[in-house]
Amino acid sequence: MIFERTTAHIDIVMPLMPLRERIRQFTPSWFAATMGTGILALILPQIPGLGHALRPVGEALWLLNIGLFTLFLTLYTARWILFGHEARRIFSHDVASMFIGTIPMGLATIINGILAFGQPRWGAGVVPIAQALWWVDVAMSLGCGVLIPFFMFTRQEHALDRMTAVWLLPVVAAEVAAASGGLLAPHLLGARAQFLTLVVSFALWAYSVPVAFSILTLLILRMVLHKLPHESMAASSWLALGPIGTGSFAMLVLGANSPAIFAARHLSSIGQATLSIGTIIGMLLWGFGLWWLLLATLITIRYFRAGVPFNLGWWGYTFPLGVYTVATLKLATILALSFFTVPGTAEAMALAAIWVCVAWRTVHGGWMGHLFFSPCIAKTN
Repeated sequence: MIFERTTAHIDIVMPLMPLRERIRQFTPSWFAATMGTGILALILPQIPGLGHALRPVGEALWLLNIGLFTLFLTLYTARWILFGHEARRIFSHDVASMFIGTIPMGLATIINGILAFGQPRWGAGVVPIAQALWWVDVAMSLGCGVLIPFFMFTRQEHALDRMTAVWLLPVVAAEVAAASGGLLAPHLLGARAQFLTLVVSFALWAYSVPVAFSILTLLILRMVLHKLPHESMAASSWLALGPIGTGSFAMLVLGANSPAIFAARHLSSIGQATLSIGTIIGMLLWGFGLWWLLLATLITIRYFRAGVPFNLGWWGYTFPLGVYTVATLKLATILALSFFTVPGTAEAMALAAIWVCVAWRTVHGGWMGHLFFSPCIAKTN
């Protein structure tokens, strides 16, 4: 498994891993850190009563996230240049390949940050940058959403008893892009650009959510028949919350922005209907997410009572909880109910605490080199 190498039995006096070897062992799973950091940055300014005070912290995290994404992209590009014969093995690996989906999802948090932090600071001139990056994100999401399943069908070896929620990662990228498109559309100049972005975002939602829910069905069956995954995949139980929370938030955002954008195309009735449908779907998915949130909490308690060694998989605790939190806070805004405000605030605080813990241990493990591990290489050695 991709997370089987941990820091539990590493001698802390061993020499630091050379840079060339870090590049050779670098995998897309590192981009999960940009997902978790990016979603926390976006949430902090939205916390009721604390948003204004926490906005500078959120902006600082967003800038940090840009730096992390750039660093990781540089390292991964270098791996393909220097060790391309090994890097391409990822497409045949049944777990590592799933994390290719974390690249467009990490980019999406940066795009959303351009709208949330960049535009207020530097003006509307940054919107075209967000628009261009969004189309890149769309292309990557479409690609990994269909190519990774294709490789699963043709190259990789899978079994139900070895299945985990990481199967969701490549297909969920498209609905994350859909949510970003919903946020981006109102900021674009021209009714045509807004309408196109909105329509594409709806298509991206449909491209992802039904497939993700099919995987969730299989995942429940797998856990009933074969119980919980290995402790190295403990955080994967939270990944299922990702498509549920993102699906809810995306429909809430797309529905809220539909009336004005559709009205500009003389489709007012469709816009109003979309607003209603989006709100209803958002609430229904939030309820489903609540069930999975409680279940994942119980599973996590069971894992940690037995002891769970740290690995990069712990970033799986952050982004899924984050997208569910933004959906909760969005419902609180739309419906003006403290029923959503209170849990949304609690979820945001929990996310911040988890991020601090995981980020600190990632920095330590990354500096020492313990977390640089490519299962594609290990499998063939």
